[in-house]
Amino acid sequence: MCRRSTIVPSPSVVMRPKPGPPPPPPETKPEKGSKEKGKQTAPIPEPEPEPEVNEDGEPVEPPPKTYTTKDKFEYFKPCVQVEIDPLDKGEAVTEIYIRGWKIDQTMMEIFQSCWPPLEKLHTINLWEAGLTGEMLHLMASFLPLCVNLKNLILDGNPVKEENFHELIGEDSIIQNLSLRFCCISEVGARNIGASLGTTKFANTKLLSLNLSGNCIGDEGACHIAKGLRLNRNLLSLTLSSNKIGNKGAAKIAEALSRFALCHEEVVERRRLMSERGSPDRKTLQREEAHPPPSRRADSKDRPGSVRSSGTHADTKKTREKPSARKKEPKGKEAKDQEITKGGKKEKEDPKGTQKKALNAPKPKKKQETSQGSSSQASMVTDGAKTIGMKTKDKKKDKKPSATELEVDVLEVINPLMEEADFIDGELMIAGNRVLINLNLSRNEIGESGLQALLKAVQYQTTLTLDSRSSGTGLMRLCLTRNAVPADNDILKKITDHMIAKDPFYKSPVTPDSEQS
Repeated sequence: MCRRSTIVPSPSVVMRPKPGPPPPPPETKPEKGSKEKGKQTAPIPEPEPEPEVNEDGEPVEPPPKTYTTKDKFEYFKPCVQVEIDPLDKGEAVTEIYIRGWKIDQTMMEIFQSCWPPLEKLHTINLWEAGLTGEMLHLMASFLPLCVNLKNLILDGNPVKEENFHELIGEDSIIQNLSLRFCCISEVGARNIGASLGTTKFANTKLLSLNLSGNCIGDEGACHIAKGLRLNRNLLSLTLSSNKIGNKGAAKIAEALSRFALCHEEVVERRRLMSERGSPDRKTLQREEAHPPPSRRADSKDRPGSVRSSGTHADTKKTREKPSARKKEPKGKEAKDQEITKGGKKEKEDPKGTQKKALNAPKPKKKQETSQGSSSQASMVTDGAKTIGMKTKDKKKDKKPSATELEVDVLEVINPLMEEADFIDGELMIAGNRVLINLNLSRNEIGESGLQALLKAVQYQTTLTLDSRSSGTGLMRLCLTRNAVPADNDILKKITDHMIAKDPFYKSPVTPDSEQS
């Protein structure tokens, strides 16, 4: 494909280099007197070969064992490094790494044809590949076709358009996205925040987002916090080495604790609640206005002893409504009337003692015994009961409709449908408790921002104890190297509070614990 696109020379596809195995541990010599009888002595190690000597008699340095060296031109030659699944006999590619050489539009179009057929491809790493806005747009169009793609790393690719949000749109399947050192400013942060969650759309695939080493300030942090308000899928967010101050930290803390709904969110909440309640209300109104008719009352298969209306009532109705006689029979009644005997139609039994059906045999005699008529009536009633039982079973086994499923999904996923409290004229709902890892280290956060984060963490703990939380809340919060000293009281309180929730924390080993 590179030759067809006049790309000469084409980049080679090579295996990703890996470090060699660790050297074996040195053999320890046994101490004197420790040898037991019956055991063989250790084998004598082979003598090391003599070092090679050059023409001047100086020893030549042997080649390294932990790495390989290449010529400088060979090292900088573009290549595509891949990882292959060792369990697959067909050598399926699982990871692709392109590092340190510029990808143009033509090469990206070649990747568009090559990557989607790779069924086991789950990681793409393009480090400092010179990507542009057009390339990001093209990637966003064909990456959803890579069915098993989970990880996308685009570190070191500053893009003027800052359209990274297209990679996590509605059709995205990416779970882990890394955009470190991409010079993302407030514009890019606003688009990324809108892709995380709005009143109309929320990303349900992305689990981890790394925005470390960018140019995101307070305004960009506010946009990302707005996306966190309505996102209930993101687990890890890294905003280290940015320019976030107290205002941005306070907005993020508000999204994690409790926040007031804006006008747009209140309108959307009311719309969702009306859609959830409208089907039940409509069905009730319809049933009250037009109650469903009784099927068994109109059935002619029932015996005369159970019929709800007599012949006198029927004749009276027909007299009052002469047009009723002219109605054309439908369904089973039409077929019954077509069955004739000697050119004349059979007379209907006013008491319903005879059953007229296609499968029933024609009577040979006009006179029938009372036992025969009663047995036929009992068979009809038993058949009606069995039919009713089947219809009930069908209703029980009937799958819920699409509208019912949509209502259940809205109740579970959409945070606007959660329980709300009316406080000081505002509608307050609990914030994001799904995010478990937040990294805000190496920013410009002061004491006021730390105080807001401390309140957010404490509020999340209160919700968890009250069993009102749909998540665990933050389990790791990194705030090192901000605009406060390391011995700050608020920072210590946050650290002490989060230690109990951090799953990776290990208490330091003390001499007392070692003795025990």
